Amino acid sequence: MTIQWFPGHMTKARRQIEDKLKLIDVVIELLDARVPLSSRNPMVDEILKGKPRLVLLNKNDLADPQVTAQWVKYFAEQGLPALPIDAATGTATKEILPRVKQLWAHKIERQLSKGINPRAVRALIVGIPNVGKSTLINQLAGKKIAATGDKPGVTKGQQWIKVGTEMDLLDTPGILWPKFEDQLVGQRLAATGAIKEELLHLDEIALFVVRYMVEHYGAALQERFGVTDLPEDMENVHEVVKVMEAIGRKRGAIVSGGKVDLDKASLIIIRDLRAGKMGRISLEKPQ
Repeated sequence: MTIQWFPGHMTKARRQIEDKLKLIDVVIELLDARVPLSSRNPMVDEILKGKPRLVLLNKNDLADPQVTAQWVKYFAEQGLPALPIDAATGTATKEILPRVKQLWAHKIERQLSKGINPRAVRALIVGIPNVGKSTLINQLAGKKIAATGDKPGVTKGQQWIKVGTEMDLLDTPGILWPKFEDQLVGQRLAATGAIKEELLHLDEIALFVVRYMVEHYGAALQERFGVTDLPEDMENVHEVVKVMEAIGRKRGAIVSGGKVDLDKASLIIIRDLRAGKMGRISLEKPQ
C-alpha cells in the first residue's frame, strides 16, 4: 500500500510559515510520543532554518514510558530539548513556557542589559495533522481558542494566540509531506490517526498493528483480546490474519455463515490502540 497525501492547503501552509519566520523567536515542534520520528515532517528542518526549537512529545500517556525516555535522550543528542507532555490532561504543559523562555534567555538578557523591558516571546507551533496542536493551544491559553477534533485537518489557517503576557503563539495548519518514502512511516501514522481513515485500507493498517504488537507487546495483545496462540513467523501474512480473525470472533465481528468481518475486526484493533486500551504502546523506537 502506498500512502500519499498532500492537500493544497498544506502547500499554502508551508508558504505561510516561511513568510512568518522573520517574526518568530522560538519554534515549538509537536510530535506524537508514540511515533516521534514518523510524526516529524522531514521538511521542517529545511523550513525552520536553524531557529531555536523545543520538541514536545505529546500523547505521552499513550506511549511506552521506557521508550519515551529513550526518545528524550535521542533528541538531546541532536541538540534539541524534548519534553513529554499530554495536552489533553495538561500534564507537564506548565513546563513549556519556562523551557521556551530558556531558549530565548540570551535575547531577554540582552534587552534587560539595555534597560529595555522584554517583549513577549514569539513562538511558532508546528506539527502534523491530529498530533494535538489545537488541544495544546487551548491548554496554554487557558480557554478554548482553537478548534479541536479527533480527525486530521481541523486547523485551516494561521492565528496568533496570547499565552499570558510572556508568550505570543502562532498556530499553523498541520503539514504532511508529499509522499512517504518509507511506507512504514505511513503505516505508523495511519495507525495513530494522523491520516484520514477514508484514505486507508483498514485491514492493512490493522495487519501492521497486530504484527507489531505480537513482536513487541504480545502479552498486552493477549490480555486485551483474550487470544492465546500467537504465531512466531510474523512475516507470514496468513498467520497474522488468523490473529485478526481470532480477535474478531472474540469481539463478535461475525457475518452470515460464521465468517469474521475483517473490516470490523480491523476497526476494533485500530480504535483500541488509539484509545490506549491495549496499554501504553510505542510504535517506534530510536535506531
